[in-house]
Amino acid sequence: MTRRVALVSGHFPPSNLVGAQRARLWSRYLPEFGWEPVVVTGDPAEYEERPDPDLERLVAPGLKVVHARTLSTRPVRLVGDIGIRSFWGCYRALAKMAKTREIDFVMVTIPSNFLAPVGRLVHLRHGLPFGIDYQDPWVNRWTGNEKPLSRAWASNKLAEMLEPWSVRDAALITGMAPGYVAGMLERNPEVAAKSVLAYMPMGTAPEDYALVRGLGRAPFLFDPKDGNFHMIYAGALLPAGFVVLDAFLAGLHTLRERAPQVASRLRVHFVGTGSSPDDPNGHRVLPRAQAAGVADMVDEHPHRIGYVDTLNHLMHGSAVLVLGSTEPHYTPSKVFQAMLSQRPVFALLHRDSTAVGMIRSAHVGEVLTLVEGDLPSAGTVAASLQAFIEHPAYDAASVDRSVFESYSARESTRLFAEALDRACAAGPHA
Repeated sequence: MTRRVALVSGHFPPSNLVGAQRARLWSRYLPEFGWEPVVVTGDPAEYEERPDPDLERLVAPGLKVVHARTLSTRPVRLVGDIGIRSFWGCYRALAKMAKTREIDFVMVTIPSNFLAPVGRLVHLRHGLPFGIDYQDPWVNRWTGNEKPLSRAWASNKLAEMLEPWSVRDAALITGMAPGYVAGMLERNPEVAAKSVLAYMPMGTAPEDYALVRGLGRAPFLFDPKDGNFHMIYAGALLPAGFVVLDAFLAGLHTLRERAPQVASRLRVHFVGTGSSPDDPNGHRVLPRAQAAGVADMVDEHPHRIGYVDTLNHLMHGSAVLVLGSTEPHYTPSKVFQAMLSQRPVFALLHRDSTAVGMIRSAHVGEVLTLVEGDLPSAGTVAASLQAFIEHPAYDAASVDRSVFESYSARESTRLFAEALDRACAAGPHA
């Protein structure tokens, strides 16, 4: 018997934010495993970020999507977070479906973190089991959010108050990897004892690349035929990732000193790394490249481009750059895009990141590992880069396709569906 799960996500296509991808990918494959999805999300007319209409082509045909009423940021922007602005609308939509038994389970995927309490509210009012999926930890500790009365400090304090209430009675807790929820489980041992726990990465989606290849578009950020070696980094930079970025930039400087001919043809493109998704002047990489003396080797397009365009640029580049962070739990979702681009991957990742094994076992590139306080030296980065650029061939025959399947979005969804089955079989949660 097919059961129905409501996937609650603040953003969904045509949103171009990474938070929209989890619900999109799960909803594509869930029917194969006995679950009919319905997506409950904010109103795209009220998204602040530039939409990506092409992304809607990648949504499963016939998927039911409920666009909940969302407070506008116009003419006065009182609050920007989509979870806060769509909270009441999402709750009302879920409550209506719960009352008529149109759904059997509520699964909230965060961010937006402020949507997390909606699952327990529906549970308390209508008795439906619920779960929370962590695409990032909710409560964080990093430099910047410890300053009293700052915005980051206030957000973290609110998280410390809301998270324990939101996760109580959860039938299911999932995450991209165990580290994403480890802190929460330590702070809330009753959840660790009573909830079903499951972990699955974002996963690769070959269908996405098939669509992009079919469009036949040319890249607009660079000319792939100009004789240069174009390395692409696409996606945001986390606070704990800037030291990794600086280590990479230092490596570029040393590379130019040691092998000027190799360095002269290297162009590193950073896309979507700015201070906000739509600010073309919010550069955060370029100032650091200037300080490192390698601005001529670096190009930054700070605002995001469309997801389809991002994949297209990865496919047309010479290589894909992946930079992690000093947090061991962090598994960049961009790893999965990189693995399917059929381009060699150059990565700097925490040694405990699950992405290290993904890249190495699939034989798709070079990985330099790090830990906090012990990053690769500029010389190490430069030597690896030089070898990588001089021998960049992507050998399709050496790629282990079975690894791709084990990290596919379909396999991720299968694990999620099994966790849903276990959570429902465990019985009602008081």
